[in-house]
Amino acid sequence: MDTRESIVNSGMTGYWHSIKLFVASFFPSDKDEFLKLFYTSFSFFLIIGSYTLSKELKDIVFTEVVGKEYFWLAKIITIFALIPLVMLYSKFVDALRRYQLLALYSFVYGAIGLLFVYLMGHESVGLPNTDSNPYRLFGWLFYFFSESFSPFVVSVFWSFVNSINTPASAKKNYAPMVTWSKVGGMLTAGFAWALLSVTDTTMVSHIGRLQVLLALASVLLMMVPVAVYMLARSVSRQHLHGYEAAYRLEHKKHKKGKSNTGIISGLRLILKYPYVFGIFCVVLFFEVIQTVLAYQKICIAKEGAKNLSDLSGFFFKIIFIMHFIGFFISLFGTRKLLEKLGEKACLLLVPISTALLFIYFKLSGTQFAFLAFFVILRSIHYAFSYPVRESLYVLTVKDVQFKSKSWIDAFGSKIAKSIGSAFNGVTTSLSIAAFGAVQSVFFTVIIGLWVAVAYLLGKRFEKAVAHNEVIGAEQSEAEA
Repeated sequence: MDTRESIVNSGMTGYWHSIKLFVASFFPSDKDEFLKLFYTSFSFFLIIGSYTLSKELKDIVFTEVVGKEYFWLAKIITIFALIPLVMLYSKFVDALRRYQLLALYSFVYGAIGLLFVYLMGHESVGLPNTDSNPYRLFGWLFYFFSESFSPFVVSVFWSFVNSINTPASAKKNYAPMVTWSKVGGMLTAGFAWALLSVTDTTMVSHIGRLQVLLALASVLLMMVPVAVYMLARSVSRQHLHGYEAAYRLEHKKHKKGKSNTGIISGLRLILKYPYVFGIFCVVLFFEVIQTVLAYQKICIAKEGAKNLSDLSGFFFKIIFIMHFIGFFISLFGTRKLLEKLGEKACLLLVPISTALLFIYFKLSGTQFAFLAFFVILRSIHYAFSYPVRESLYVLTVKDVQFKSKSWIDAFGSKIAKSIGSAFNGVTTSLSIAAFGAVQSVFFTVIIGLWVAVAYLLGKRFEKAVAHNEVIGAEQSEAEA
């Protein structure tokens, strides 16, 4: 072997060694930690695969059955429709174990999804009836069902995960977990995009394709309880404690028989603790901006769609690209940035990147720039911002992780969507120039507030970690 060949082989050996080290860094060496990451990642893979389908179908079905001009009203009504559901959920939090809660909601939503599969194809109730009007009950019920998916399935999953991880393990495990969720989203969105792109309708009609997608989403969701059960059975109890200081507090309350703290304790904790209210605000600011952009996306899609499959295919193409970009963000960026920069800097990166994307859109002013703004913003949110935000809950008591989080994800998101929808409704009649000016001022105020809250929230997180604090401990003990 000559010198040149040995140098090449040496370089190749180093290259493969680097790849092996990179891959190995995503898998804990401890068996229990590995199993915990495996089952939570698989569960998230199933949930996001299902969520990707149901979320996009929501807008399609509502647009066709009720009409896109009623989106603003649906978002406002959803807030009130969720109140009894959140209170019922709070009762379940006190009555069930954490893994039982996730298994229950996954199975129930999967079963309801199968019911909607049947109704979607019903001649008078479902999509075959092409008369769009606000009195079509099916459109409203399916919209409320899909809107509650996030606070009662995705949110419950994160509540469970936050309760079984420490701040250190969150930095290591959340990025790989999100990466697998992006794979799930890409697979289901890609399948939907391919199915809806087929022009031949002799085998499966346009409506039948949507039924297939909803049925797939429901089946994926009903597989989650199996993964959760295997997690609870395979991982030792010690590795499911999570943040030790919070675990000891909850264990102490449980031994005293005082773990039931009422159905509105989560709301009280939001109002009492600036830290928890700060998380509420971070959710609010993103959702306001996202809602304004989402309505414009629907308008663009409706203009270019020839039929139901065209409209649906456009939505799923956008969501596939979002998951594709998010996959690489979570694979190469999320964990590295969290470990090197910490939560405070990462929290600030999100509104700053939002501002930069908005500036690019305003300077360009093209439809491509708008779609790039929308897709990249959502990619950053789900692949980077979401796990960073969820890691903030690790330092909190169970009532914050489950009850306050349900209020935040249900009402923070819905209030934000109502604000965004109201903005869309008020500015619909404006000229293009006037709308652009009003939108610039509106987004500047929202992003400015977002930066301030992100800085204060990150600062409080770092202080709590340094002093081994449990956010919500005082109120939790008082209520007990």
